[in-house]
Amino acid sequence: MRIGTIGIIGAMKEEIDLLLQEQQDTAEERHAGIAFHTGRLHGRRVVSCKSGVGKVNAAVCTQLLIDRFGVDAVLFTGVAGALDPQLEIGDIVVSRSCVQHDMDVTPLGFARGVIPYQEVSEFPSDPELIRLAEQAGERVFPGRCRIGKVLSGDQFIADRETVRKLHEEMQGTCTEMEGASVAQVCHMNGIPHVIIRSMSDKADGSAHVNFAEFTVEAANRSFAIVSDMVKRM
Repeated sequence: MRIGTIGIIGAMKEEIDLLLQEQQDTAEERHAGIAFHTGRLHGRRVVSCKSGVGKVNAAVCTQLLIDRFGVDAVLFTGVAGALDPQLEIGDIVVSRSCVQHDMDVTPLGFARGVIPYQEVSEFPSDPELIRLAEQAGERVFPGRCRIGKVLSGDQFIADRETVRKLHEEMQGTCTEMEGASVAQVCHMNGIPHVIIRSMSDKADGSAHVNFAEFTVEAANRSFAIVSDMVKRM
């Protein structure tokens, strides 16, 4: 894989701050209210930014990375709620694919998650980036990294019955609010991507207890994984 410029999107300010501490020759540009930080990480040209919450923010951010900065790959990191009951808080999920769980046109006969009249609704991640992310995850947090399907929607899931349905009916591994929009924009532009999520809660109503405590830990883990990947890309 020949990659010139790497786009790194973080969901949390904390992980972008860690990246900026390590980036060299950093310069900032603002577009659509988003701060993009160009520079070098391990000698590679990178553009790091914080997307903001939700699918629209993440989609705009991704398209700007492609159009204005010419990125050749996109890495997206952050936290998620676990759907698979075997996952524990702190486990890492690397996206095999992403689907919008709140895309629901079932009254017209489409399966949940299917975007009507579009050939692709489940957006696969790049195999080489999956491999790099999984290997980096194992180096950072041995035995706690797995590959799975990331479900995204403009909803914070905190209901046990919803968790069960998303896992059993849509085969989701974890749920968050941005990954599928990043994946769709990358797919539409032919740009390889991968989503890396640390489990902050079990999407079961306990997030108010777990999320704040886990943010700093997750940010450090996400940074370590991305840094390792960039070093080996």
